[in-house]
This record gives sequence, structure tokens and C-alpha cells, in this order.
Amino acid sequence: MSYLFCFAQSLRNRYSPYEDSLRHIYAISYIIKEILPSLLVGSLVFISILLTFQILKLTEFILVHGIQIKTIFQLVTYLSISFLPMILPMSVLFSVLMTYGRLSTDSEIIAFKSLGLSQKTLTIPPLLIGLLMTLLSAQTYFYIGPWGQRQFNDLIAKLGSTKVVSTIREGTFAEGFYDLVVYANKINQKKGILKDVFIYDERSEKNPVTIIAREGQILNLNDESKSSVLRLFQGSIHRADMSAYTKIHFDNYDIFLSATVQKKDRKKEPKAMTIREIYEEVNHPDNDKERHVILRTELHKRWAFPFACLIFSVVGVGLGTVTNRRVARSGGFVISVALIVAYWVLNVTMDNLAINGHIPALLAMWVPNILFSIFAAYSLKAIWNK
Repeated sequence: MSYLFCFAQSLRNRYSPYEDSLRHIYAISYIIKEILPSLLVGSLVFISILLTFQILKLTEFILVHGIQIKTIFQLVTYLSISFLPMILPMSVLFSVLMTYGRLSTDSEIIAFKSLGLSQKTLTIPPLLIGLLMTLLSAQTYFYIGPWGQRQFNDLIAKLGSTKVVSTIREGTFAEGFYDLVVYANKINQKKGILKDVFIYDERSEKNPVTIIAREGQILNLNDESKSSVLRLFQGSIHRADMSAYTKIHFDNYDIFLSATVQKKDRKKEPKAMTIREIYEEVNHPDNDKERHVILRTELHKRWAFPFACLIFSVVGVGLGTVTNRRVARSGGFVISVALIVAYWVLNVTMDNLAINGHIPALLAMWVPNILFSIFAAYSLKAIWNK
């Protein structure tokens, strides 16, 4: 704390005509420099936490498909980019709380005030950081995050198509394999060859067929759909209905494995759409009512969520400054997590209410911001009046 007084004294001796301006500039730049490292640490911490929730799913996918380290790195990178819209508001709250908690604990807030700086001046740095992060968060939510989500989904689909044989086990009936029930007595994973194949094709509910083949091979098609085909050799097709039984022998028979996936992926999920794509589709006359509501909810969420950065920066100042205790450094993380969980639960609740049609999407997506803004104003007023 003493170096602050020494610095202030040197300003008085050398630059007395500009003393007030220099002290304000120094204080603002000093606090910003304190916030930025915590902002980076917070981003890394929260990315790690979110990735932890996905680790089991990714581990299972990696073990099944046997993908390389390079591909794992790509998956983690794309997933981390898709998390950025959520990460930035969390990191702002964490960094401001930790910084102002430390300044209060080390009595540097008192030192700044003894130099003639008001609490309103000390609130400027987090507001500048919050405003900057609001703009950055909006860009990540509008374009960068959806791009990461699309890249992640495309890579998953590509790996699923190129390694479909990995989902089949020797001597086991594999259900849900592109709406097929597949059994193979022997499997060569490297070449994608199946021996003594039994298939029950239920994609046509009215006319399901049973296929028996001596051998089969999964081949990848070199087209934009990244689809695969199961080519069967030396077998027969069996079809039975109420009036007849049909048996057809074949030398080669192809089963395309992309139809079901293409049908499910015909429309992009809202999280993978840019703000421009959402605007275009939300006004499309062919949308059904359910998808229209989902898109409108996502649209208002894209605009409302980035402002959480600015709101959390104010909340962090209020809570961090009044926490003048030695436990402030460790308590800052706990408080930030508690507030983030509260905001997230409220956001998810409002999202469900909007999608179910109970509350207009515009109101639902802004309710969390309105409530937290009231809390931020109350906490800020409390320290300004001291």
C-alpha cells in the first residue's frame, strides 16, 4: 500500500497542475491491469469446467472410433470456441470480484480514496472492461460461437461416417445402427469387413426385411454428404407379409447409411446458426409454430446474454468492495460461481417458459438481466453511499 502513497507524493511534487487527472488515469489503468490477468484465468477455469462435463461423452467417442490426438485437439478447440458466449460473462464476474476483493483485503481501496479518488472513479475500470466484453461476447454469440458449434458437429458427423464399423461388435446385435439391427460373426475393424452378416432393416415399418449375407464391407462415399454404404456379398433378402413370403438372392447389395442422418440434420440446430441465419429463418413462411418459437427465443437470447458482461462487472464491484476480509480471495470464486448458477438457472427457466409459450420470448430472455440489474444497482448504491 505504501508505494501508492509514494507514487501520489511524486505526482504532487512534479505534476501538481495535472495532479487530479494523473491520479485518475493511474488508478484506472492500475485496476484494469489487475483485472486482465484474472479475466484470462477465469476464462481458462470456466472452459475447463465446461469441458469436464463433456469429457465422458468425448472419451466414449474417442474409445469407440479410435481417433488421433490431432483430431481430439480439434474437437476440444471447436467445443471451447462454442463455449465462448457463456464463458465471457462468467469470466468478467470472476475477474472483477477477485480483483476488488483483493484490493479491499489489501486496503488498496482505502489508499485510493485517501488520494482523493471517489468510489465512482474506482467503478470506471470494470465498467470499461464490461462494455468491451459485452461487444466481444455479442460477436462470439452472433458468429464465432455458432461457427465453433458447426465445426464440432461436422467433425463428429465425419468421424461417425468414416468409423461406422466401430459401433458394431463381434457376436452382438447392434441396435439403432442407422435404424438397422446388425449382427456380424467376425469383424475386421481396419478394413471395415464383416463376416456372416445378419441385418434386420426396419426403416420401412410396413415392409421390414431381413438380410443375410456371407460378407459385408462398409465403404465411404467421396461426396459432400460424407455418407457411407454397407455393401453385402453373396446373400439373400427375406420379406414376409400377411399374404406372401419373398426371398431374393443377390451377389452384391448396397445399403446406404446416410438417409436417416440427412433427414435429422436437414435443419440446423439454433445453436449452430449465426444471427443472420436466425433472422432469415425466423421470418420464413414455411416454419412450423414450434420451430418459430424456438428461433425467436434463441434470437432474443443472442441479444440479451452479452449484456450480462456489463451487469456482472457492476455486481462484481459492489460485492467485491464490501468484502473487506482476509477470505475475500478464496471467497470471490465461490460467490461468482453461486451468482453464475443463479443466473443460469433463471435463464434456463425463462427459456423453457418461452419455448412452451407461457411467456413472450422477448420478456423471458430479458428477465434475468432486469433482475440482476436491480441487484447490481442496489449493491453499487450501497458502496457509493459509504
